[in-house]
Amino acid sequence: MSKLSNRAYFEEISNIIVTARNKAEVAVNSTLVMLYWTVGKVIKEQILEGNKPEYGKSVLENLSKELVEQFGRSYSTRNLFHMVKFYEVFNDEQILNSLSTKLSWTHFRKLITLKDPLKIEFYATLALNERWSVRELGGRIDSMMYERTAISKKPDATIASDLELLRDKKAMSMDLVLRDPYVLDFLELKDHVSENDLETAIMQELEKFILEMGRDFAFVGRQVRLVFDNRDYYIDLLLYHRKLKCLVVVELKLGEFKPEYKGQVELYLNYLEKYETNEGENPPIGIILCSSKEAEVVELMKLDEARIHVAEFIVKTLSEKFPQAVENAKILLEQRKGVRDDGKQ
Repeated sequence: MSKLSNRAYFEEISNIIVTARNKAEVAVNSTLVMLYWTVGKVIKEQILEGNKPEYGKSVLENLSKELVEQFGRSYSTRNLFHMVKFYEVFNDEQILNSLSTKLSWTHFRKLITLKDPLKIEFYATLALNERWSVRELGGRIDSMMYERTAISKKPDATIASDLELLRDKKAMSMDLVLRDPYVLDFLELKDHVSENDLETAIMQELEKFILEMGRDFAFVGRQVRLVFDNRDYYIDLLLYHRKLKCLVVVELKLGEFKPEYKGQVELYLNYLEKYETNEGENPPIGIILCSSKEAEVVELMKLDEARIHVAEFIVKTLSEKFPQAVENAKILLEQRKGVRDDGKQ
């Protein structure tokens, strides 16, 4: 038997082993997640009879001692509290089943620390869609990705509907894609930079830039040349979004947003729609990243109708650059929670 055929057999068997191991890992993870959820359910409904875990602390401590002795430290009192919380937060078993094949118990442990149910659903759905590691999930939460995404400004019913479409039909709305601001704190920029410096820095950290934009984005080109009326025009960055099925123009602007930027990007979008959009694709959209913007100017420009999104970019963490924005986001979430609580009464 030739070495070539030996190698081919080796690769075939290796692929079979890797596939089987992956399936086994998924099965084990899903079983573990559902086990902890079921334990939480039994404790909540039968032992605590619907009361909060704090009311049955001594009962859980005694239960934990026996469980740890027989099954190990995974059933410590603290972890039993986590399991109860897990059941309380993810009380829809059908949704949990779809998540448990992709997200680990450590993912869920991080998710249940959040208080807003829609925020939890947002991060769980996006983590599933974009295959985030636990570290990536923590980074998205720390960077306040939910508060920066356009969907967070929408009514609760719209948020829930868009997340359901993404989870069940893999259909992503534009509001789930667009963010403001974009955090580019991975770029090492000096105090005085040009737009070309910014663009170059992004290209050097392209993978991190794409992750901040969203994993469904794909890089198409830099300084993409368009020619019409014997003139050359250049798109700073051209991306493609797989779920939106459209080209995405990204224009980088230092300083404040100016109304004339709209005309420039509209020109690019119209050209791409006429000459570069393939059958079955949606019209292109534009994202203008600028250092700052005036909300009223952006509103008066009616940019949504032109398929253009204006967002600020920052090169420091949110807490360093926009401490007030962090506080405002917290206040907004508390207000939203208050509205929901009032609606339940």
